[in-house]
Amino acid sequence: MPQLPAPDYPADVRARLDADAAAIVARYPGSRSALLPLLHLVQSEEGHVTRTGIRFCAETLGLTTAEVTAVATFYTMYRRRPGGDYQVGVCTNTLCAVMGGDAIMETLQEHLGVGNGETTEDGKVTLEHIECNAACDYAPVVMVNWEFFDNQTPGSAKRLVDDLRAGRPVEPTRGAPLCTFKETARILAGFPDERPGAVEATGGAGPASLAGLRLAKGETGVHRVVPQRGAGAPEAAPHDAPPPGAPGEAPATHPSSHDAPRATADSDPANPAGRSRTAGGSGGSGGEEGKR
Repeated sequence: MPQLPAPDYPADVRARLDADAAAIVARYPGSRSALLPLLHLVQSEEGHVTRTGIRFCAETLGLTTAEVTAVATFYTMYRRRPGGDYQVGVCTNTLCAVMGGDAIMETLQEHLGVGNGETTEDGKVTLEHIECNAACDYAPVVMVNWEFFDNQTPGSAKRLVDDLRAGRPVEPTRGAPLCTFKETARILAGFPDERPGAVEATGGAGPASLAGLRLAKGETGVHRVVPQRGAGAPEAAPHDAPPPGAPGEAPATHPSSHDAPRATADSDPANPAGRSRTAGGSGGSGGEEGKR
């Protein structure tokens, strides 16, 4: 039987969180509107939303713990149990799934020895499937603490999690430099990212996301939005190539440190992910998937 009421934070932690909470609540005309960022705040303290965190939010906003719990359990960005420093989310929604997301998820589960929503023994990586990363034009996509790693394959995803666990530098395809889950939660609570250059690196929509808009504007030469991954030096731009992207837009030639060469789609048997599904190779789905 859990202790009732939930224990409070230590006095020094409570004083620090009270000051942060006051700054959050002051942003809103009604205090109740501050609940979502407050949940991110308590998550940044312990890595997940604990009963103590729920009590803190309730007392700060004049709500019941039942009201706070209803919100915390509705949104999947709030953890209800301890997790790793890096939350690795694999999109398994329709487009990413058929482009290789299912193969990536199965490969990582086998490689890490964990299931969906579980954490590696070293406390570094929590693996989960995500319904949509809102990056269909770069499918299949993996996110680490909500930063994008585009155009993944089972092999590139394995290298990604291995580097995270080993503490080696990892660079997202676009967006801010990677930080830990707790640090990400504090940023989501609305506090500034004070790392040098982090805000400037956030950028905007990638070239693939803007291709339709440019076509609608009558611009030409937008059929090729990124160079082929791993193809070496890019060819000279055609005379009708569109001008460089707007300020803050991710450059077309910037893959992440873990993007994989992708000469073909995953549905092509010649693709590494496709071979694993059709031939029962080591790329994640294995022989059983090929039999089905």
